[in-house]
Amino acid sequence: MTLLSQERILELAARSMFEHFSRMAEGMLLVDREARVVWINDAYKRFLPALGFERPEDFVGRAVEEVIPNTLMRQVVESGKPILVDLLTNQAGTFVVSRIPLREESGEVIGALGMVLFDHPEATLQPLIAKFARLSRDLDEARRLLAEQRRTKYTLASFIGSSAAALEAKRQARRAAQADSNVLLLGETGTGKELLAHAIHAASARAERPFIGVNLAAVPETLLEAEFFGVAPGAYTGAERKGREGKFKLADGGTLFLDEVGDMPVPLQGKLLRALQEQEIEPLGSNRVIKVDVRVIAATSRDLKALAATGGFREDLYYRLNVLPIRLPALRERVADLEALAETLLESIASRTGMPRRELTTSALAALAAHDWPGNVRELRNVLEQAAMLTDNTRLAAEDFSSILGFSSQKDLKTRPLPQLVAELERRSIEGALAATRGNKVSAAKLLGISRATLYEKLKELSGLRT
Repeated sequence: MTLLSQERILELAARSMFEHFSRMAEGMLLVDREARVVWINDAYKRFLPALGFERPEDFVGRAVEEVIPNTLMRQVVESGKPILVDLLTNQAGTFVVSRIPLREESGEVIGALGMVLFDHPEATLQPLIAKFARLSRDLDEARRLLAEQRRTKYTLASFIGSSAAALEAKRQARRAAQADSNVLLLGETGTGKELLAHAIHAASARAERPFIGVNLAAVPETLLEAEFFGVAPGAYTGAERKGREGKFKLADGGTLFLDEVGDMPVPLQGKLLRALQEQEIEPLGSNRVIKVDVRVIAATSRDLKALAATGGFREDLYYRLNVLPIRLPALRERVADLEALAETLLESIASRTGMPRRELTTSALAALAAHDWPGNVRELRNVLEQAAMLTDNTRLAAEDFSSILGFSSQKDLKTRPLPQLVAELERRSIEGALAATRGNKVSAAKLLGISRATLYEKLKELSGLRT
């Protein structure tokens, strides 16, 4: 048997493929280098009446766009690039088509082949179209859920309180929202630092971008670097094959909230400083630098300046974070807000648990006002929820808090008459105003809504405060 040459094999293969496509396709046509129709197969002839032609000879020989509305055959000839799967709609119907350029041996385009793969695709491809529609819906739903998860939970209106200290904290937060500098939230645990971070982001120009939070005290030290900067694919044994994006990348364009930043290990602080300075990160196991655009809001209940003085926190990182410091007042510094806070929390507890909404009596408010609140608003929520769980009364009285707050019913409260409680409230309000204004008595008096002379009189009258 004579061996066939390579050219002959290719020629036979091309002829076989052409004949196969001609039989399998719903219709075929050829155009030349001028995009004129030079040939149609028998199957294609059935489309001619709908296109306005009675005879093939009236169709063949004309420019393809004159006889087939919406065709892209000329584009394929001129670009030399195929369009393998496309939808074509005209008066003959809707078709799934494929268009392939034809070249001579030199590589020059000499025409194009057009094939009608399916007519009535709405029926023929219904399972594929339905599956695509399902996948598209699932993708849209996943995007919606992800957007909800990254949307801020709180606004400045969520920071409840009209005391001088609370109003000053909200005023500073509004100023921070208008800037794009890093913010450092300072305050005891439970004072609402995360809430205020959400609120600043929600009021900023980055509000439509992600808000990503990470609690440094809750992440093991060995995982922190990966948590921040991500992991390249296959970076180490056990690493995810596709890699993993870190918090910086997830927050790109938005805000990264670093809670309890004072607990960050010193070795990682240098890498965080570089990320903040350069706005770029390098995932673990990668030598690729990724640019990011991230605004950082950090929060801590620790004294970072004191930590920096003892080497527990990098001084240069402290100054990088402490661009816009905001001190959140302790609850004992804004006892005037206690009633409003309690009402809001009781409503939230009722909504979440399904229990009836509770109210506070005057004696209950007096009992709560007398407490020192080391856990601040977080402790207040816990105390209110415990009291609501332990009684069926819709109105909570002092005795409902006796076991929770550690006093023996009304007897302990009677040792603190109303004038003493009022004096205590004044003292704490003044302390809060002075703390919020960093000891500036003129500004403190303005926040309290009293004259400077009255403030000096109050400072002399109230025990425990120095003039």
